[in-house]
Amino acid sequence: MDALNSLMDGFGTALTPVNLLWAALGVLLGTAIGVLPGIGPAMAVALLLPVTYGLEPVGAFIMFAGIYYGAMFGGSTTSILLNTPGESAAVVAAMEGNPMAKAGRGAQALAAAAIGHFAGGLIGTVLLVALAPTVADLAVDIGAPDYFAIMVLAFIAVTSVLGSSRIRGLASLLIGLTLGLVGLDQMTGQQRLTFGSLQLADGIDVVIVAVGLFAIGEALWVAAHLRRSTGKPIPVGRPWLGRDDVRRTWRSWLRGPLIGFPFGAIPAGGAEIPTFLSYAAEKRLSKHPDDWGKGAIEGVAGPESAASASAAGTLVSMLTLGLPTTAVAAVMLAAFQQYGIQPGPLLFEREPDLVWGLIASLFVGMVLLLALNLPLAPVWAKLLRIPRPYLYAGILFFAAVGAYAVGGEVIDLVILLIIGLIGFGMRRYGLPVLPAVIGVILGPNAEQQLRRALQISDGSVSGLVNTPFSVTVYAVTALILLWPLLRKLVSRVRMKPQPAAK
Repeated sequence: MDALNSLMDGFGTALTPVNLLWAALGVLLGTAIGVLPGIGPAMAVALLLPVTYGLEPVGAFIMFAGIYYGAMFGGSTTSILLNTPGESAAVVAAMEGNPMAKAGRGAQALAAAAIGHFAGGLIGTVLLVALAPTVADLAVDIGAPDYFAIMVLAFIAVTSVLGSSRIRGLASLLIGLTLGLVGLDQMTGQQRLTFGSLQLADGIDVVIVAVGLFAIGEALWVAAHLRRSTGKPIPVGRPWLGRDDVRRTWRSWLRGPLIGFPFGAIPAGGAEIPTFLSYAAEKRLSKHPDDWGKGAIEGVAGPESAASASAAGTLVSMLTLGLPTTAVAAVMLAAFQQYGIQPGPLLFEREPDLVWGLIASLFVGMVLLLALNLPLAPVWAKLLRIPRPYLYAGILFFAAVGAYAVGGEVIDLVILLIIGLIGFGMRRYGLPVLPAVIGVILGPNAEQQLRRALQISDGSVSGLVNTPFSVTVYAVTALILLWPLLRKLVSRVRMKPQPAAK
């Protein structure tokens, strides 16, 4: 009841005209910035951090929260329409959203994403209010073996459901893990796969990998086929969700937060892991298995809902423990320190107006995001009416600009082209792209957690399975691996003729 009363006070703060203006401005800026590949919510908040020096803390953080949610939706817009993820959390949206757009259903994909963000953010924020202390306690108890187990689950779950075979999925994952090794060893400082180049010492940014594999690889693939056929504009289709679309997506919108919120609250990769796992779960539970890879709307609704709920989950650890679990949370933590405020267990007592005003603004931001972007879905979808030669030329241009913006180095453009050629080769030989991106995102962190767990156990492999949480996660992983075999055995038992009764 105290939390509810505090939340009502927070709405009184968030619904003042000035704070409403900051929330709307944040959502609008975030959506616009998220559309540009390479400039994600973390960079957007970092760029606007100096601008907020003269603002009151409450107004500044309300705007930051709007930028966070808006940029996540903006990233999924280009991911769906142009196969160009604006940030790493929007990678999964391209898997089913882009085939939907190519089939003339881009507006429906964007609408499913917008409602998914609204549902995920709404449910995630309710869970933030209700479960913040409990989730924070659980996050404190999770160690290196548990993190590594979670990442192994993500690797296996996605490679098992993508592509025409598990071997190709694992081959794609291996490519991503290899790209993730480039740079300095985080534990020893030794250079790996840098070929003596100082520019590669910092590794390859995940945005460059994602844009290269998705956007450049897709553009090269389309260009190779346009030589033999004239590209025609893609039809926009009807600009609303049909009854069948809603019937297929409402469960996905509700399932996404159950995966996204817990992962957002623990330092295990931000929104990337829950979106991957949500995609895998939706594919397993789907009643339309033939649609996957061709434009299954559940593959957009579930991951986008999980991503938005994960954003709410990140605020749990940051506000209650001062522990940033994503790049955006780290930038917001710096903003707290800029105002002389230290997030932690006492923050709710010392700065109640700021905390509850920020939490209430998340509800307001969700409504503003839906109100702004749902009517704009058919407008965004009209991008696809541009003839494909001009459209993909524009994609190449913005992909290059986004890659250059990441580090400001010319070598980033060379790396982008090389990775684009790898993406072209993967399409040529039927390798799914997503496991490679997962390998780049989670590979370095998985390696670090593995080595920490082994150091703690003095090199004993038993140190990887010495907690109930890790054992449970490995059991789920084994079930995913063995499920096809178990399903065959069950079907054989059912089909086995029963002996005739005498």
